[in-house]
Amino acid sequence: MKRKFLLLLVLLAAIQPLKADEGMWLPALISQRIADMQAKGFKLTAEDVYSINQASLKDAIVLFGGGCTGEIVSNEGLLLTNHHCGYSYIQRHSSVEHDYLKDGFWAMSRKEELPNRGLTVSFLERMEDVTDAVLKGYKPSMTEEERADLVRRNSEEIRKKAVEGGKGLRADVEALYYGNQYFLFVYKIYRDVRLVGAPPSSIGKFGGETDNWMWPRHTGDFSIFRIYAGKDNEPADYSEDNVPYRPKKFFTISRAGVKEGDFTFVYGCPGSTKEYVTSDEVQYVGEVSDPQKIALRTLRLDIQKKYMSQSQAVRIQYSSKYASVANAWKKWQGESKGIAKMKTVAAKKDYEKRFRAWAKGTRYDGLLDKLEALYARRNPYYLAYEYYTETARTIELLTFANAVRTNLRNPDAKADAAATFFKDYYQPIDEEIFVAVLDAFNKNMTDDFKPAYFKEKLAAYGSLEAWRDDLFARSVFTDREKVLALTEADADRVAKDPATELYDAFYRWYYDTLRPVINETNQQINLAYRDYMQGQMEFEKDKVFYPDANLTLRVAYGHVEGYSPSDATYFYPVSTLKGIIEKDNPDIFDYNIPQTLRDIYAEGGHDDQPVCFLATNHTSGGNSGSPVINADGNLIGINFDRVWEGTMSDIVFDPDVCRNISIDIRYLLFNIDKIGHASYLFDEMRFAD
Repeated sequence: MKRKFLLLLVLLAAIQPLKADEGMWLPALISQRIADMQAKGFKLTAEDVYSINQASLKDAIVLFGGGCTGEIVSNEGLLLTNHHCGYSYIQRHSSVEHDYLKDGFWAMSRKEELPNRGLTVSFLERMEDVTDAVLKGYKPSMTEEERADLVRRNSEEIRKKAVEGGKGLRADVEALYYGNQYFLFVYKIYRDVRLVGAPPSSIGKFGGETDNWMWPRHTGDFSIFRIYAGKDNEPADYSEDNVPYRPKKFFTISRAGVKEGDFTFVYGCPGSTKEYVTSDEVQYVGEVSDPQKIALRTLRLDIQKKYMSQSQAVRIQYSSKYASVANAWKKWQGESKGIAKMKTVAAKKDYEKRFRAWAKGTRYDGLLDKLEALYARRNPYYLAYEYYTETARTIELLTFANAVRTNLRNPDAKADAAATFFKDYYQPIDEEIFVAVLDAFNKNMTDDFKPAYFKEKLAAYGSLEAWRDDLFARSVFTDREKVLALTEADADRVAKDPATELYDAFYRWYYDTLRPVINETNQQINLAYRDYMQGQMEFEKDKVFYPDANLTLRVAYGHVEGYSPSDATYFYPVSTLKGIIEKDNPDIFDYNIPQTLRDIYAEGGHDDQPVCFLATNHTSGGNSGSPVINADGNLIGINFDRVWEGTMSDIVFDPDVCRNISIDIRYLLFNIDKIGHASYLFDEMRFAD
C-alpha cells in the first residue's frame, strides 16, 4: 500500500498540469514540475533550481532565525530579508538615544555592523526521500505505538548518520502527507549574523497594522544583514576575527521591473498549511478558534497601544511585542472571512459526502465518521488550551517568574533573563492585561474548564483588580535587584511567590486536564488523516497533491496579477511612491513618512517609482523574506505578505483572490541609495541589467 501510494503521488505530480498557481513544491522533486514552469515562461532547468552536485539557487536561500526566509545577494554574505523578520533584532539595538526603529540604521563600514546574539541562518545542504529507511522493520501487525517507536528510532539513526563529520550541521526527518512519506533535511547553520541596514519604521512598516495584510501596499519591508564565518568559511560563534561568509551561490538582481502576466516564483520556507483537513477542522478554525482569539488579542493590543502612544520609551519597548501580537490577529480576521466567503465548510461537506459514497465497502468506510467523533471530543479541550495560551500565558510577569526559577542554578542565565525582561517591560501594561485577559477567561470558560486555584483565589479576593494589586505588590519578580539577588537557596521562596503559584496552577491544569485528551485525540486524528490522505489520492486520481508546508524549503510559481476582491473593484498589481505620498499624514503614526522622502518626491520625477507588487504565488507564514524570482532566475522582489481576502490559503486556495505581496527590489535599492546613503553596498551586488 505504501509503495502504491508513493508511486501514485509521483506519477500524478509529473503528468498533471498545475491548476491555477496553487502548490508548494519540494525542490528535490522540482523535475516533476519543471515542464509546467517552463511552459509558463521559466528559462532555467531543474538543476539550476536544486542540485546537490553543483551550486544552485537553493544555496542562496536561508531559513532566517526560526520562522522567516532570507536570500544572499553578494559574494560577501550580504543577506536580504523583511524588516519585520529583523524587527526584534533592530528593536534590541534601539534605545531612546539610538532609536533605530524610528530613524533606521545603516552601517557605513564592516566595523559598524551590529552582532545579534542568538540569531542564526540555516542553509539547506540537501533533502532526500528516506521513507523506506524510516519504516525499515515495519510490520502490518504492529500497533500504532510500536510503529511510532520504530519511526523515532530509525529517524534518530538517520539524523545521526547525516551529520557525521560535518561542522555546524543539523538534520531533521520530517513527515509529509501525514506520515505517508518521510524526507531528510540536512542544514548547515551559521551563528554570526550582523545587522547592516534597516530603513526607518515609517518606511519598513509604512501603513502599520492598518495596512497589514491589505492591498494596495506601500511598505518598504526589508532589512539587510551579513553572515560571518570562521576563516575556513565554516560556522563559528561571534568573533571579531570572523570574516564575511563566501556563499556557493548568490542572486543576481534584476532592475528591469515587473508587469502583469510576468512569470514569478517564490523560493522559501512556508510555515504551516492544512489543505487536506475535513470540514470539522475548517469549521472550528473559521467559526470558533479565529473569532475567539481575535477578541482576546484585541484586548491586549488596545492596552499596549494606549501606553505606547503616551511614551517614546514604551513605544520602543513594546513595538516588537505589539507587532507580534497584531500580525496573527489581523491574519485570523481575513482567514475567517475568507473561509466564510468561499463557503469552505459547505464545500468540504459536499466533498465528504461524495467521498463517503465512494468509500463504502473499502477500508476507508467510516473514516470520516471517526474523524468527526474525534474532533467533537477534542475541540472543547483545545479551545480551553487556546484560551490558556492567549490569557494566562500572555501575562509577562508569570512567564518571567518561571524563567527565573528555571535558571536559579545558573546565575549568568538568570542575569541574562532579567536583563532582557526588564529592558522591555512596562508594569502598568502587564497589570492592565492581567485583569483584561483573566476576566475574559473567567467569563468565557465554563467552570469545569477552569483551574481550581483560579476559582478559589478569585472568590477569596472578590475581584481581579484586588488580586492583581496584591500579586504585583508582593511578587519579587517586579524588582530587578531582588531578582538578581535570588540564589538556588531561595527555591522555596520562588515556588511560593504569587506569580509563580499562578503560573504553576494554570500549567498544572493544562498538563493534567487538557494535555492528555488533546494529545490522545490528536494522535488518533493524525493517524486517521494518514489513511484519509491515501483515500483522497485514490478517490481523486486527477488531482495534483503537494505536501502541506512545514517550514522546509519549497518552490511556488505563478505570475504577476491584480485581483477583484468585491463587486466593481479591481486592484492593479503594482503600487508606486505616488501612493505613499497620497497616504502620507504627519498626524497618524502609521502614515508619517520621513521628511527626507517628502523632499525627494518634491524634487519631481519619482511618481512612477515602484514600491510593491502582487503575484499569484501560493505562500504562507515563513515565506516572509523569500526571494521572488523572474523567468531568468534573477531577484525582482522580496515576499512579505498576502492580501487579506486570501489569507485562508493556508486551508483553501482561491485563485481569484489569493495573492502574495512583495517589495519591488527597485524600491529596496532606492532606499539604500536615497534614504540610507549606503550605495557602497551596490559595489558587492551583481546586476543583470
